[in-house]
Amino acid sequence: MLIQSLVFRCLSTRKNHLVIEFPRRLLSASFQFVSSFSAHVATEEINPSLKVPLFKEKTKLEGAKRLKLYSKILHDCASKGSLSSAKAVHGKIIKKGFDPDLHLWNSLVNAYAKRGVFGYACKVLDRMPERDVVSWTALFSGLVNEGYGYDVLDLYCSMKKDGVLPNGHCLVTALKACSLSLDLFFGTLLHGEGVKVGVLLDIFVGSSLVDLYAKCGQMELAERVFLFMDKKNVVSWNALLNGYALKGDAGKILNLFQGMTESELRCSKFTLSNVLKSCTYLVNLTWGLIAHSLVIKTGCEHDEFVGCCLLDLYSKCGLAEDTLKVFKRIQEPNIVAWSAMIDCLDEQGQIQEAAELFSLMRCKGVSPNQHTFASIAGVAANLGDRLYCEGVHACILKHGFESEIILSNALIAMYMKIRSVQNGWQVFKEMSSWNSASWNSLLSGSQNGKTCDRGPSIFHKMLAEGFKPDICTFTSILRSCSNLLNIKFGHQVHAHIIKNGLKDNNLVGTSLIDLYAKNGFLADAELLFTQLIERDLFSWTALIAGYAQSDCSEKTIKCFNHMQRQGVTPNNFTLATCLSSCSNMAMLENGQLLHSMAIKAGNSGDVFVSSSIVDMYANCGCIEEAEAAFQGMVSTDTVSWNTMLFGYLQHRQGLKVLETFRMMLDKGLEPDEVTFIAVLSACSYMGFVNEGKEYFDSLTNVFGIVPTIKHCACMIDILGRAGKFNEVESFIKDMKVTSNPLIWETVLGTCRMHGNDKLGESAAEKLFELNPGIASHYILLANIFAAKGRWEDVRRVRALMTHCGVKKEPGCSWVMVNGQVHIFRSTDGFHPKHGEIYIKLKELVEKSILAGYVPKTDHILNDVSDDEKLEQLFHHNERLALAFALISINPVKTIRIFKNLHICEDCHDFMKLVSVSVEVLISIPGNNHISENSSWLCRTSELLPSDIVAAAHLDASVKKS
Repeated sequence: MLIQSLVFRCLSTRKNHLVIEFPRRLLSASFQFVSSFSAHVATEEINPSLKVPLFKEKTKLEGAKRLKLYSKILHDCASKGSLSSAKAVHGKIIKKGFDPDLHLWNSLVNAYAKRGVFGYACKVLDRMPERDVVSWTALFSGLVNEGYGYDVLDLYCSMKKDGVLPNGHCLVTALKACSLSLDLFFGTLLHGEGVKVGVLLDIFVGSSLVDLYAKCGQMELAERVFLFMDKKNVVSWNALLNGYALKGDAGKILNLFQGMTESELRCSKFTLSNVLKSCTYLVNLTWGLIAHSLVIKTGCEHDEFVGCCLLDLYSKCGLAEDTLKVFKRIQEPNIVAWSAMIDCLDEQGQIQEAAELFSLMRCKGVSPNQHTFASIAGVAANLGDRLYCEGVHACILKHGFESEIILSNALIAMYMKIRSVQNGWQVFKEMSSWNSASWNSLLSGSQNGKTCDRGPSIFHKMLAEGFKPDICTFTSILRSCSNLLNIKFGHQVHAHIIKNGLKDNNLVGTSLIDLYAKNGFLADAELLFTQLIERDLFSWTALIAGYAQSDCSEKTIKCFNHMQRQGVTPNNFTLATCLSSCSNMAMLENGQLLHSMAIKAGNSGDVFVSSSIVDMYANCGCIEEAEAAFQGMVSTDTVSWNTMLFGYLQHRQGLKVLETFRMMLDKGLEPDEVTFIAVLSACSYMGFVNEGKEYFDSLTNVFGIVPTIKHCACMIDILGRAGKFNEVESFIKDMKVTSNPLIWETVLGTCRMHGNDKLGESAAEKLFELNPGIASHYILLANIFAAKGRWEDVRRVRALMTHCGVKKEPGCSWVMVNGQVHIFRSTDGFHPKHGEIYIKLKELVEKSILAGYVPKTDHILNDVSDDEKLEQLFHHNERLALAFALISINPVKTIRIFKNLHICEDCHDFMKLVSVSVEVLISIPGNNHISENSSWLCRTSELLPSDIVAAAHLDASVKKS
C-alpha cells in the first residue's frame, strides 16, 4: 500500500504513459509488467562503454559468473548515469529467463533508484522473492537524493513490517530523510532504533543525528550527541556548525571552529564559509585571519563562494585594501563578487571608486543583477550627481528591471537623498504595486533639509492606503518631526508606536528620545531612556545631544561620564557634542579631559571632533591652545577654518581673522556665508571701513554668494561704528532690509556707541513694532537716553517695558574652581563664602581707586545719588566672581570668568587695574559672539571688548607709567 502511494507520484513513463498499479499486499504482486517491459527495453541502445562486457557475455558465461557480470554492469549504469543501458541489461535478464540472485535484484533496484526512475525501482523491489536491508536502503538513497523525505519514512515502516532490521547505512539514509522533512519525532524513534541495533557509535549515524537535531533547532540534543561520539569527522563538525549558523549564533560557531582546529581535522569549504560569515557578523578579524590562512592552506582561495565570504569579512572590518586583494585573487569573479566589492567601497566611503568598479564590471561583460543595481543606486545617491543618478535609472530600465519593486524602492531612496523629490515621486507613482519599503523610501527624503515638512503628509497617506508602519517607518517620521520641532505630530506618532507594539524597540525608543529632547521635553526623554531594555551608544548620544541642545552642559557631562562607566565607547559625534557643551559653559578642565580622550581613542583626527576642540579652547579663553589644536589638525575644511576665525574674533584679534582668511584662500578652500560674517565682523571691530566694503562686494562679484541679512547687519555695523549714519540709512534702503529686526538691532547698537538718540529712537520704535518682546531693545534705548540725561524718557521706556510684560534676562557670571562651577548674580548673598567675597571685593576696589580707577556712574540707568550708583557698580556679578576666584585659587596665575551677558565698560576698566595690582591674568571671553549655529548676531559695538589677557597688562602698565 505504501509503495503504491509512492508509485502513483514518482513513476516514470514512456510514450504510452505506462502506469502500473500495485496490489495492496506487497508480496503477492505478479510480474506481468515484465513481458511488456522486456519487449520494449530489449531494443534500447546500449551505452558504448558497456558493449565490451556484454560482448564477452556471449561467450557462454554461466551461473554465478553471469549474474556477477550483470550486477557489475548495473552498478556501472547507476554510477555513470546510463538509464538506457540499465534498461537494456534488465531486458536481457527478462528475455533470457535468468533467475536473479539477491545481489542482482539489489543492483536493479539501485540502478533505477539512482537514476530517479522510482516506479521501476519499486516494482523490482516488490517482485523480489526476498529483500534485505540493502534492497530497501538502495531505494531510500535514491529517494533522499531527489528530496522525497516523507516517502522514505513511509517505506521505512514497510521495511519494518517486512521483518528487515536496519543497519548503520540504512539508519543514516532514514535520518537524512528526517532532516529533509524536519520530522523530529520520527528522528527520535530512529535514534532509539540505533541504540537498539547497536550502531549509535558509528561515526556516520552520529553525524546524521547531529545534523537532524541541529536542523530541527534542538541544539542542546545535537551537542549532546556530538560530545557522545567517540570519533568525529568533518561531516559531524559541519553538522553542528550548520545548526548554530541557522540559529545565527556566531559566537558558538567560532568556539566550535577553535575546537576543530585543535583536533587537526582538515576544514572543508563549507566549514570555512560558515566561520568566515560568523567572523563577519562579530567583526572578529583575529579569527577571520586564521580562517583565511586555512582557506589558503586548503586551496579554496580562488573559490567564488569562499572569496565572497572573505570580501564581506574584510569589508565589515573596514579593510578596503585587503578586500581588493581578495577580489583580485578570484580567478573569474561572478556577479556576487563584483557586487560585494562595490558594497565594500561604498561602505568605506570610496564612492568614486565604487562607481568606477561598476563601469569596469560592465566592460568585462558581467551583467548586473538586482542586487548590483540596488548597490549602485546607493552609490549614486552618495555621489550626489543628478546626471549619474539618472544614468543609473536608465541602465536599470535598459536591463528590464523596471518592474522589480526592490529596485524601484532603491531609485526612490536615491532621488530623495539627492533632493530630486519630483523624480522620486514619479518613480513611486509609476510602480504597479507598493510595499512598506516603498513608503519608507519616500519618508527617507523627509528626514532633514528643506523636505522634512513632507514627512507628516507621506505618513498620513501611507496609513490611508492601509499599509502598516514598521520600525523603519517610525524612525524616519520621528526624525522628520524632530527636525521640524513638531512635537504635536510627534505625540500622534508615539501613540501609533504604542498601538503597534514597538515601544520597546531600541531604534524606535532612541528616535523618541531624540524627538522629545530636541523639543525641550527633557523629563520625557529621560523617562523613555530609563525604559529602554538595552541602552546602546545611539540612545546615550541622543540623550547627551538633547542635554547639549538645551544648554544643560553639566547634565551633558554627567550623562557622558555615566555612559563611560557603563562601558559604552563614544563615537565622534558623542565627543563633539560634549566638547560643544564644555565650550558653552567654558568648562575647560572637562574639555581638556575630552581632548586627551579623543587623542587616546584616535578620534582627534576627525575634522568634526578637532573643530570642536578648537572651538572649546577658544570659548574657554585659551586662544593659544585653540591655535595649536587647529595647526595640529590632520585635515581641515571650511568649517574648521571658520571655527578658528571665530576664535580669533571672539578674542578681538581682528588682524588675525583677516590674516587667517587670506591663508584660507591660499590653501584653495572656498569660503562660505559664515566665513564672511567673521571677516566683516573683524573689519567692523578694527574700524576697516573700506576693506569691509571691498569684502562685502566680493561676496557676489568674486565668490557668487548672495548677501544674507547677517552680512547686511555686519556692513551696517562697520558703517555705524565709523559714525557714517547717512550711509547706514542709504544702505538699508538700497538693500531693502527695512523689515528685518536684526538690521535695526545693529543700528540701535551703533547709535548707543555714538549717542545718536534721534536715529536710535527711530530704530527702537521699529524694533518695538517688529519684535516687542526683546528686553535688550528697551535697555539699549534707555541707555541712550540715560547718557543724554533724558531721565523722563528712561522712565517712559521702563514703563513701556513693564506694560508689554518684558523682563530683562538676569545677568550672571561663573568661574570654575577645583572642577566645580560657581555661579554669581549681582548683590548675591547666598554663596557660602559671601562674607569673605565682599571683604575681598572691598579691598580690590580700594586698591584700584588708589591706582586711578574712576567709576563710570553715567551708565547707571537709575536716577539716584552717586553713592547709590557706586554701590550698584561695585556689586556687579563679574566682580563677585573675581573676588571668589582670588580667595579660592592658590597659587593663582590666570582667572577665567564667564558671563551670559556682556561686561559693562566700568567693569572692563576695573578688571584691567585689578589684573595689574594683583599680577594675575584675567580673561573674560565674550559669550555672545557670532556663530554658525546662532540665529542672531551680537554687535560688539554695544559694549567694549570683553577679552582681557596679556594685553590688559600692557594697557594698564602704559597708563600707570
